[in-house]
Amino acid sequence: MKTDKKKKPREERVLDGLGVAPGVAIGPAYVREAGDLQVVEYQIPAGKVKAEKARLAEAAAKAGRQVGKLKAKAVGIHGLAAEELGYLLEAHLQMLNSTRLIGGIERRIEGDRRNAEAAVMAEISALAQEFEAMEDSYLSARAEDVREVGHRLLRCLTDVEFHGFSGLERGSIVIAEEISPADTALMDPREIGGFSCVLGGAEGHTAIMARSLGLPAVVGVPGLLPTVRSGDLLIVDGSNGLVIVNPTPARLAGYERRLKDMAREVRSLARLRDVPAKTRDGQHVGLQVNLELPRELNQVSESGAEGVGLLRTEFMYMNRNDLPGEEEQYQALAEIVKAMKGRPVTVRTLDIGGEKLATSLGEQLGESANPALGLRAIRLSLKEPQLLRPQLAAMLRAGVHGPLRILLPMITTPGEVRAVRKELDKTARRLARRGIAIADPLPPVGVMIEVPGAALAADSLSQVADFFAIGTNDLTMYTLAIDRGEERVAHLYNPLHPAVLRLIQFTVEAALRARIPVSVCGEIAGDPRFTALLVGLGVRELSMTAKAVPRVKSRILSIDMHTAGRRAMMIMEQVDSGRIAALLDDFNETAN
Repeated sequence: MKTDKKKKPREERVLDGLGVAPGVAIGPAYVREAGDLQVVEYQIPAGKVKAEKARLAEAAAKAGRQVGKLKAKAVGIHGLAAEELGYLLEAHLQMLNSTRLIGGIERRIEGDRRNAEAAVMAEISALAQEFEAMEDSYLSARAEDVREVGHRLLRCLTDVEFHGFSGLERGSIVIAEEISPADTALMDPREIGGFSCVLGGAEGHTAIMARSLGLPAVVGVPGLLPTVRSGDLLIVDGSNGLVIVNPTPARLAGYERRLKDMAREVRSLARLRDVPAKTRDGQHVGLQVNLELPRELNQVSESGAEGVGLLRTEFMYMNRNDLPGEEEQYQALAEIVKAMKGRPVTVRTLDIGGEKLATSLGEQLGESANPALGLRAIRLSLKEPQLLRPQLAAMLRAGVHGPLRILLPMITTPGEVRAVRKELDKTARRLARRGIAIADPLPPVGVMIEVPGAALAADSLSQVADFFAIGTNDLTMYTLAIDRGEERVAHLYNPLHPAVLRLIQFTVEAALRARIPVSVCGEIAGDPRFTALLVGLGVRELSMTAKAVPRVKSRILSIDMHTAGRRAMMIMEQVDSGRIAALLDDFNETAN
C-alpha cells in the first residue's frame, strides 16, 4: 500500500547582513528572478559591427564586476556553502572571460551581422545544448550555469529595470541580488513587508528610501539567494541585520512579541505629536521631514513635523524613459505645497548621478569612471539647462500655493549659486511675460553642504545663500572616501569621525555668523543618538524621515541646551572616534 510522505520541514537558517532600515517584517519570501528576457533580433550595418562588439565588451566587463562582488561576499559564508558558491562564481567569471563564449558571440555579431543581444541568445543556446548532450552528469548540469551567465550578460546589455511588485501575497518579503532605488520606489509598504539583498551598503540611496518608507531592510547578505526559496517563511530584522529563514516556533513567537512591543512604543510616541519640540530650558528645535515620494505626505501631519525640510525631486524621473515637463513637475509640487497648508516645503533640484536612479537621463548622464565625482547634481543641471529650467519654473509656480524654498545639491563654489540665481531670474521674467503667477517674492535659495570643499568655504557660500542644509550622508562619504553603497567598506562609514564633525561645526558657525538658518538633513538628524550633539553644536533645525520625528522629539524634550553645548565642546576637543562615541553615549544615558 502506497503512503504519502510528509515533506520534512526545512531547518532554520540565520543569515547576517547590514541592517539599513529598522524594524521587523515577518512574511513569505518572494525571490525576484530575472525571468525570461525579451530580446529583439535585428540586422546591423557593417559600419556598426565595431560599435556592437564594443557594447558586448562593456556588458561583459560589467557582468564580470558583478560576479566579482558576489565572489568577494562568498567569503563571509561559513562551511561548505562558501566553498561551493565560490567555485560556482569562479566558473561564471571564467565563462565571461573565455574566448569560447565571448569569442563565439563576437563571431555571430561579425559574421551574421546580428545585434549583440540576439548574438548572446544564439550562442548561449548553442553552448547550453552542447553541455546537455554530454554523458557526464556533472558537465551536463553546467548548461544551467551557461544560461545564467547569458542572462546576466543580457541584463547588462539591455539595462533591464524591474517594473513592479504587483500580485504578491500581502506582507511578502522581497529577496534579490540587488535592489535599486528605483525598485524601492515601486514598493508599497501596505503590500510589501520588507526586503533583503546580497549587495548594498547602509548609506546607499536604496537604504535611505527603505527608511523613508518604513520598510525593514537588510542588505549585504552573503549566501542569501542560494538559501531562500520563494514561499519560505522569513523574518527580516532590520534593526539587528538578520534574515531568518524558516524560523523555529520559539523564534517566531519571540519576534511576534517584539512586533507587539514596537506597536505599543509607536502608540506612546504618537502622543507627542502636538507637543512643541522644546528642550528642558525652553529652546525650540524645528523638526521637519525628508520626503522621497508624494505618497509619504500623510505621514508628515501624523508625525507632528513642522514642514518638509527636504523634498527629493528624483521621484519624477524614476521608472520612465522620458523626461517630465514643466507642467507635470508643477502639478506634482503644487499638490505637495497645498497639502502642507502653509507649512514650509524645501524642494531640492535634481540630484542624480552618483547612483543610477533614472533611465530617462541616460543621454545626459553618459558614462563616468567615478559617477560620485562626475557629472551629477547641480553640475548636471547647469550643464543641461533644459533640465534645470523646467524645474525652476515648476518651483516658482508652486510657490504661489505656500512657502517654498529651493535647495541646490553638491554646491562647491559661490559661482554655481550665482549661475542658478541668474537662471531663476530669467525663468521668473519668462513666466511673467506669459502672465503666469509665480511666488512673490522669489523663493529663498539654499545650499546643500555635502562636500568638504563646501564646508571649508562656508563663509563665502553664506554670502550668496539664504540658508544652509548639511547633508551628512554625502559629507561623510566624501570626507572619508567611503562609497556609502559599497557593502565591503560600509563598516568604515562613521559620521562621528573627528573630520566630519569639524566640518559640521565649521558650517554651523559660518551660518550663525552670517545670520542664516542652518539645518541637518542627513540620516544622523533622525537618530536620537546624535540629537544632543547636533543641538549642542548650534543646529536648530533637523529634517528626517517621518517615522523618526517622534523619537527625536522625545530626546529633545529631555535635553538641557546649556549642558548639551558643554558636552558638544568637550566632544569637539577629541581626536579619536571611539572616545567621541563613548562621550556621546555616556551623555545620552545620563540624560535619560
